[in-house]
Amino acid sequence: MLKLCIAQDNLLPLKKQGTVALIGPLADTRNNLPGSWSTGDKPEKYSTLREAMTRCLDGKATVLYAQGSNIYLDEKQQKEIEFGRPIERGNQRQMMYEALAIARKSDVVVACLGEMAEMSGECASRSNLELPDAQMMLLKELVKTGKPIVLLNFSGRATVLKWESENVNTIMNVWFAGSETGDAVCDVLFGDKVPTGKTVNSFPQNVGQLPLYYNHMNTGRPVPEGTDRFFKFQSNYLDVRNDPLYPFGYGLSYTTYEYGDLTLSSSKIKADGKVEASITVKNTGLRDGDEIVQLYIHDVSASIARPIKELKGFQRIHLKSGEAKTVTFDITRKQLEYYNSELKQVVEPGEFTIMVGSNSRDVKTAKLTVE
Repeated sequence: MLKLCIAQDNLLPLKKQGTVALIGPLADTRNNLPGSWSTGDKPEKYSTLREAMTRCLDGKATVLYAQGSNIYLDEKQQKEIEFGRPIERGNQRQMMYEALAIARKSDVVVACLGEMAEMSGECASRSNLELPDAQMMLLKELVKTGKPIVLLNFSGRATVLKWESENVNTIMNVWFAGSETGDAVCDVLFGDKVPTGKTVNSFPQNVGQLPLYYNHMNTGRPVPEGTDRFFKFQSNYLDVRNDPLYPFGYGLSYTTYEYGDLTLSSSKIKADGKVEASITVKNTGLRDGDEIVQLYIHDVSASIARPIKELKGFQRIHLKSGEAKTVTFDITRKQLEYYNSELKQVVEPGEFTIMVGSNSRDVKTAKLTVE
């Protein structure tokens, strides 16, 4: 599980007190938790999120539940995607009314929305990756209540969360986490565990950006990452920035990390040599946590065009609050070589960009020359 955005008032982790409104068609489902192609699953042994949260907060806080909406407004559309994993349909207006009523009585809203298990995977393509219509209607009405909202986004793919990122306090992408989903989500939601997950794909701002890869090839007339205006006759869109909403390798925690400068043991290397890339990472928050430090490399000028960056290594480190550690990556032939036009693994002389950071976008850089 990974946290994609965080409220300015540090909404998460939630306190085990007061009243929690648990709302959404995925809050009390059992057979959708494992995701698609889980034909050997035994849902009767699983706890729904509602059951797990009730246990977690027993004697400490009150949990109010409402389904809130259907998956889709169109009954036929919803039935066609169930494949033996149904979620009970109801009157959309009545369910929304009930959800808004308990939301107004609660201290915080946990909205369980997104895809059913069979909405992703084999033979499950979608042309629109935004939240399905019925659920988006519910979420927008919940936002209007002014209550702090934690969105638990169930999905089997990177979905479009542009509106949610601008209007919802906190988003936690929970994917389809399997039989222990209920307890695992509660562990993170209420702070018994500190989230350390990172995205394994890039989340687009708009479905028109797809396919969207962090390791794409350069273009003839690129614009810098994060460019927020349109440039005529350059590689960019009229209506959206090039970069993803959430980049590959991204994920927030309940603490914060500060990266120092990246240093190389040498600025030059032989094709069969070794250079050490080092960076100091400090936990600047109030909680202990794990950080995933990521190494990316770009071959600036090769005989065959190379991606603008490629993940070449990562290290998971544990840092106590206030603690700092130096992380070192060995850069050898293995990290620098690639298959040329003759399908031979080669390391070509020239300039390489070494990048280390918390994700594929936020990196510190250094230059390395292969002789």
